[in-house]
Amino acid sequence: MITDYADLLVTAGEYVGRNDFANLFQRFVGLAELKINRQIRVAEMESSAAVTVTDGVGPLPEGFLEARSVQTGSGRVIRSYSIQALEESVRGCREVPFAFAIQGRNVIVRPVWSGNLQFDYYQKIPSLTPANPSNWLLETASDVYLYAVVEEISIWAKDAAGATAAAGIKSQALADLRSDDERSRFGQNKVRIGGVTP
Repeated sequence: MITDYADLLVTAGEYVGRNDFANLFQRFVGLAELKINRQIRVAEMESSAAVTVTDGVGPLPEGFLEARSVQTGSGRVIRSYSIQALEESVRGCREVPFAFAIQGRNVIVRPVWSGNLQFDYYQKIPSLTPANPSNWLLETASDVYLYAVVEEISIWAKDAAGATAAAGIKSQALADLRSDDERSRFGQNKVRIGGVTP
C-alpha cells in the first residue's frame, strides 16, 4: 500500500531502478493523471454543482470531465446535443431551456436563457502534489498510480519495454477498479438498459 506522494516517488524509483527523476516527478504524476482521467469514470469521480447561465452561456464546474445529468432549478432534465445539432434542434422551440451543449469550458443552453442549472458530473481526480499528498485514487487503487507513473518515467527514460509492461499492468489495474466500482454500485443486480428490445 502506497500512502502518499513521497511514498509514491520512492516506490516508483524502486520499480524503475532509478533515482534521478525527483525534479521531474510532479510532471510524471500530472501526465499519469491526464491519461487516467480519460480512461475511467467511477463513483468517486461523481460530483454536483450549480451553474449560473447568463444569456445562454455558463462556466462548466471546476474539474469537469463529463456530464451525467443536467437539470433546471425546477428539476427538469435537459438533453445534451453537439453544438451544431443544438442550434438546429431548437429552431421554433419555445421551451426554456430545451437542451445544452459543451463548447470549450462553457455550457451553452438553447433557447437562450438565464438561470441556474444543476450539474451532476464526473470530476477530474484531485491532483497529487507535495501540498496535496493523497487523494481517493491513491487510497483506493495505489497500484493504478504506481504503474501509471512508472509508465511515464519509462517513456522519459526511453525504456520502451518498461513502458509497455507498465502500461499493460496499469490497464489491468484500471479494469479491476472499474469492476470493483460496478460491484459496489450494483451488487448482484443486473444492469438493465431502457428502451425497446430488438
